[in-house]
Amino acid sequence: MPFAPLKNDTFLRACWRQATDYTPVWLMRQAGRYLPEYVATRARAGSFMGLATNVDFATEVTLQPLARYPLDAAILFSDILTVPDAMGLGLSFEAGEGPRFARPMRDEAAIGALEVPDMEKLRYVFDAVASIRRALDGRVPLIGFSGSPWTLACYMVEGAGSSDYRLVKSLLYSRPDLMHRLLAVNADAVAAYLNAQIDAGAQAVMIFDSWGGVLADGMFQDFSLAYTHRVLSQLQRQGADGQPVPRIVFTKGGGLWLEDMRGLGCEVLGLDWTINLGRARALVGEGNGGKALQGNIDPNVLFAAPERIEAEVAKVLQAFGRPHTDPSTTGPTHVFNLGHGISQFTPPDHVAALVAAVHAQSRALRGR
Repeated sequence: MPFAPLKNDTFLRACWRQATDYTPVWLMRQAGRYLPEYVATRARAGSFMGLATNVDFATEVTLQPLARYPLDAAILFSDILTVPDAMGLGLSFEAGEGPRFARPMRDEAAIGALEVPDMEKLRYVFDAVASIRRALDGRVPLIGFSGSPWTLACYMVEGAGSSDYRLVKSLLYSRPDLMHRLLAVNADAVAAYLNAQIDAGAQAVMIFDSWGGVLADGMFQDFSLAYTHRVLSQLQRQGADGQPVPRIVFTKGGGLWLEDMRGLGCEVLGLDWTINLGRARALVGEGNGGKALQGNIDPNVLFAAPERIEAEVAKVLQAFGRPHTDPSTTGPTHVFNLGHGISQFTPPDHVAALVAAVHAQSRALRGR
């Protein structure tokens, strides 16, 4: 085996709907600006992209939250916009403004010329995956990720973040043929990108459909869900160590379409805080073909006092309901997470309170 044996497989077993001794927990953006050690490393790197494109820095910040908290998974430190950057759109990060593209996709000529990028342009990501996997030394699994085809398209057309998605939705409604062309290229690029992460050592992969929830009903199915399907259908099923690789899909604001998402070729569905976990379990988490569920506490709970955090953790665990405990079969399982990424202003000690509460309370629910 190219990597050390895994010492804590609780997260992976939950992804496969297998019984676990407790509910595993990790946090979206767990390696990030709320940690002073991250801020110090970024200062040394000089910029966000200097951090993300340097294998040693990316490894260092990926492992920083694991030094503080007994989390059950690590997630690659990178950005969802690396793929369109490799397509030549000219990614930069402006202080206080977030990501920006120098060459957005807004006309027929630009979209017609778009191609799946040479994955060698993203070699720094794959080298980071392998480096992080080695540095973890089997402590916990490593999650790789990408933005969804639709979410990437939002940034690629708008040229930056947006409050109203006017440009990308205008293109969608006025020239659906161009939008389908853009999304098809994105889907094939995302699939190649995630497969390369799997080859490099990722033990699970996650698709962030961060802006799927801004679409109208019907448009979501045609312009987001269909292309997430296209990505998933191309993903290889075994990792670098020969073990199966679970697939996670998270659509922020996607609770309305959970029944549509039940048919996705993934093992885990991530949920934001707007849907009750018990209802989600009833819709998509039970029976053959059911999904493991991931989520879904409001990140702003982490600004409350530790005793309130513990109470809100209890609500989430109780909403999911009785955990699956039979080791001889599969059943409904839950991976605890936030309903979106952690805020940069979160007190680190409050994260410790959350992780401890999840582990302790979920063990108690299982009588352990």
